[in-house]
Amino acid sequence: MRTLEEGIAFESQGQIDRALHCYDLAIHLMPELARAHFHRGNILLDRGDAATALEAYEKAKVLKPDSAALHYNMGNALLRLGRVEAGIAACRQAISLKPEFVDAHVTLGLSLEELGKHQDAMACYRSALEIDPHSAAAHVNLGSILTIFGRPTEALASFRTALKIDPFFFVAHSNLLLVQNFLDDSFERTRLIDAKRYGDLVTQQARAYTSWPNSPDPARCLRVGFVSADLRAHPVGYFLEAAIAALASRTAGQVVLFAYATLPGSDEITDRIRSHFHTWNEVSGLTDEALARRIRTDGIDILIDLSGHAASNRLSMFAWKPAPVQVSWLGYFATTGVPAIDYFIADAWSLPASEESNFTETIWRLPETRLCFTPPAPGLQVGPLPAISRGYLTFGCFNNLTKMNDAVVALWARILTAVPNSRLFLMAPQLSQLSMQQSVIERFSAHGIGAEYLKLSGSVPRAEYLKSYNEVDIALDPFPYTGGTTTVEALWMGVPTLTMAGKSLLSRQGVGLMMNAALPDWVVPTPEDYVHRAISHANDLRQLATLRAGLRQQVQASPIFDAPRFAGHFEAVLRGMWVTWCANQASRE
Repeated sequence: MRTLEEGIAFESQGQIDRALHCYDLAIHLMPELARAHFHRGNILLDRGDAATALEAYEKAKVLKPDSAALHYNMGNALLRLGRVEAGIAACRQAISLKPEFVDAHVTLGLSLEELGKHQDAMACYRSALEIDPHSAAAHVNLGSILTIFGRPTEALASFRTALKIDPFFFVAHSNLLLVQNFLDDSFERTRLIDAKRYGDLVTQQARAYTSWPNSPDPARCLRVGFVSADLRAHPVGYFLEAAIAALASRTAGQVVLFAYATLPGSDEITDRIRSHFHTWNEVSGLTDEALARRIRTDGIDILIDLSGHAASNRLSMFAWKPAPVQVSWLGYFATTGVPAIDYFIADAWSLPASEESNFTETIWRLPETRLCFTPPAPGLQVGPLPAISRGYLTFGCFNNLTKMNDAVVALWARILTAVPNSRLFLMAPQLSQLSMQQSVIERFSAHGIGAEYLKLSGSVPRAEYLKSYNEVDIALDPFPYTGGTTTVEALWMGVPTLTMAGKSLLSRQGVGLMMNAALPDWVVPTPEDYVHRAISHANDLRQLATLRAGLRQQVQASPIFDAPRFAGHFEAVLRGMWVTWCANQASRE
């Protein structure tokens, strides 16, 4: 028993290896000691070894089956292993043993979210807050659900409440910044203030490096690292795959590529992306300090964040400044607020010079586009314009439903009213739920649009999703959070997207894509122009059919799909950043 208590003491002091040794010794001496198995499992779970942790918990469960904490931790391990149903059962058992167990209610909610049961998840978070109104985690998760349900203002309030409780809750900070993207451009300055606050806090928590052993030779081979949770079937993966393949091909001997995957697991896209990296590191179990040390040991010259404030980001690690040059690109559309990130990669279409003041990073522009898409697998053909055979025009939007704010609904309703007998096809993950479908129907009904003019669909496999564009004549971009992946996929399927140009990068993604696709007539400056242009295009079916027939060929020849061309521009950016750093080092000598 003394060995167990020593282990607990070491663990409380942060001496994890010594604690684990004590637990192992205690189990060797007393295999029936449930607490030793339990604490051993906790350390393994914290280190990212959920499978071995679960084995330890199973042994503890045999010895002490009535421990709510044990069932709760088992639930966490099962969730990390992707065994969601079993994780739910474990959390429910923990709650049955201890009804006031707030963390178990929260984790149960997360488990139900994994299954798409968002209403049930919300009930879990509200139950947790009834027990403890000061649960920051419950407020954050409630805010996330409210975001999914298209209630960003309420979500914003939840995230701010969480931060009042725990100012260093970095996930709450990131979610706060993300949800502001669904509000209008007037939040740009607020987002900058909140981003700077986040940057200040992560900087306080880090012990940033101030010097690096990297040789300041402007012409030498560069070691470039990419940090992301989304090197998989995800918008980041779709945009990165062809670009990284082309970059690896053209820069042999000039650039060496390193990947730091911050989430475990892989899929076919992961496997293809991995093949283009010199070194692939799975780092989900590493602390910020350990990951920063790994990157520094790897001698990375330029470190690129592909997540921004998106889920599972490691921005707090960037505050350690493990590489002399650090960059934000691709996965986020606003400032990170982290002072240790030097540059943000944009282009002239998406980020006007007037907006640079809303970034803590220095803006470095690519000459044509900041986005280069990987063509989907061949074989799926562009169908004829559906309006010709149907006798009515179908507008469509396959963006996340959270982007469809009340102003968007009102404007789209005006278009449907102005184009006789037209329909609107919406596809979004939330629309798998009947309650969300009913909510959308009611929102359009308030503007005089009946349910018979709406087609609503939840998520489907990607091939089926792409094929669905054969049912759409014109895609409508939401605002201010415009589409990215959906817009490019629509173009590839022969469907042009009508987009409204805002001020921020977030609200100009569509501008960058449509201008690079040589479709300036599909970019408008105001809501009134948006309605008029939609009517104009809808009334010219012959032109729409002609455009559709040649659009895939047109966009495949554009900068959006020209990966070798993009890679050349990207390599020049990397070299330019490195030369700048080398010159700064020389000026300090």
